[in-house]
Amino acid sequence: MVDAKPLAACPMDEACSPEVEALVRAIIGQVADKWTMLILETLEERGTMRFTEIGRAVGDISQKMLTKTLREMERGGLVTRTVHPVVPPHVDYTLTDLGSTLGAAFCGVWVWAAENRERIEAARAAFDEREDARG
Repeated sequence: MVDAKPLAACPMDEACSPEVEALVRAIIGQVADKWTMLILETLEERGTMRFTEIGRAVGDISQKMLTKTLREMERGGLVTRTVHPVVPPHVDYTLTDLGSTLGAAFCGVWVWAAENRERIEAARAAFDEREDARG
């Protein structure tokens, strides 16, 4: 097994411990998933929601992927899941304080995308043009 390269140097010795670095890698792996980011944003904007409401709000996500993502988010402490003992089952998901702080930390991605949208689109168009020219 090849050792992963260490993350960029950090200012705090404790933050650079192998345990923290492993945690950061795991968190990046989870939030780099588009569904986690979209669900974080949806719950932040709308508050507590039912499973089906989240699926509709996020859009274009399979039930299987929504279930998997919400379970991972619950395991990571980002959402709480409340099952109401009624028929049919009623399950609510709420963003935790931990989830809110993560959402705020990654809000910069949306700001960056909005600020750089035209540059990104121009770079993509230039790349596509070069690829088309190569045939």
